[in-house]
Amino acid sequence: MDLANTLKPVKGEDALATVAQLRDFLAGHRGPGTAGPGSTAGAPCPAPRSRLDSTDLAEVRAVRETVRAVLEGAASDPAGTAALINDGLRRSRATLVLRNEHDRWWTEAVSDTDRCAAHLATATLSALASVIAARGPSRLGVCAGQACRGTFVDLSRNGSKQFCTSTCAHRASVAAYRSRSRHRERRAPESG
Repeated sequence: MDLANTLKPVKGEDALATVAQLRDFLAGHRGPGTAGPGSTAGAPCPAPRSRLDSTDLAEVRAVRETVRAVLEGAASDPAGTAALINDGLRRSRATLVLRNEHDRWWTEAVSDTDRCAAHLATATLSALASVIAARGPSRLGVCAGQACRGTFVDLSRNGSKQFCTSTCAHRASVAAYRSRSRHRERRAPESG
């Protein structure tokens, strides 16, 4: 979600417009298998961030487009979404590996390339595939807020999430309340 939401289409803002912004984004996003400071295990990018260039930026932005397309289309086009995910995983050269640490077993998708975007695509798309497999495609979506196109993954128990943040939900609630109040005020003189 964080990758997809670096683009705010309604506001025309892009938090991945420069290589420096890409470095900052990656610095704040380490994967679940992070082994510790300085380790590249679990990092979304195998190369040091200082080596990132405009090619990396363009590739990550392309991954972001795919991730946004998955989040935007999952509920309405599950088959197309599956094709997007599968194609993205193939292009990133994703491989499923079995891991064991301290008697805990898990699977993890990894990429065998040194390209930052491939690692980011592998981690992101495999996570979205897991959500779809476990909870269904309707759990991925776009905010129902009128002035927002933020994306979300709904991990709630009842699957009723409609907004990307509580701020958007609150704005919608306030707008609905004001609309009802205006409607009641217009009807009041008619009934009197």
